[in-house]
Amino acid sequence: MSGVPMHPRAMPAADAPADLPHLDLVHFRKPSHEALAAERAAHAPRFLLLYGSLRARSYSRLLIEEAQRLLHAMGGQTRLFDPAGLPLVDDASEDHPKVRELRACVQWCEGMVWSSPERHGAMTGLMKTQIDWIPLSIGSVRPTQGKTLAVMQVSGGSQSFNTVNQLRLLGRWMRLLTIPNQSSVARAYREFDEAGRMKPSAYYDRVVDVMEELVKFTLLTREIAPHLVDRYSERKDEAARSDRSVDPATL
Repeated sequence: MSGVPMHPRAMPAADAPADLPHLDLVHFRKPSHEALAAERAAHAPRFLLLYGSLRARSYSRLLIEEAQRLLHAMGGQTRLFDPAGLPLVDDASEDHPKVRELRACVQWCEGMVWSSPERHGAMTGLMKTQIDWIPLSIGSVRPTQGKTLAVMQVSGGSQSFNTVNQLRLLGRWMRLLTIPNQSSVARAYREFDEAGRMKPSAYYDRVVDVMEELVKFTLLTREIAPHLVDRYSERKDEAARSDRSVDPATL
């Protein structure tokens, strides 16, 4: 024996691979095609769209509305959350109607699109407030884990990627599967007509690319998301918590 304490449910070290003596075989899972071959759902993919400005002519909203049209054309269902009236985090309870609405949308969706202006080199406070109201867990459910995410930004000046980079960081922290492609629209005031529709341009083509990629990733991953985010360390922690919760008198 190695002298290293084993998890109570672990197999003897002699049964573990010789070069992995600390591996708990009870909770170790070898990834396989079979585990990831879930039956495909028939319903349309579901997307939640968030934007980061309350201006009457909000270019982040116009951009997300263009994304919404594209998602519909690609067979998706969407919900566009209106952030007007959403309180600051910790300035209201979780029972606030706008908070409940946002969280219900997050639980409903299978993918998300985040679109924010860049302000002072960063996403807006309104965008961050929406994300901060989304919890990492609701009861035993993690509402964002394993869902897909596309990130976009608009800028008043030259092209920048500060905001999409920040949104990617938040997406990773919330265990979202953030797709590789993204959209950053420079001088957004030039890119939309009077009716609020995006003009033809390389920026528009990129938005089409991003939505197409988002739909593809969502269709590929939505049924197998529980397997994609099932983690060895968390299986061990859950088993340990379960062991601690057992009343010795019942054994």
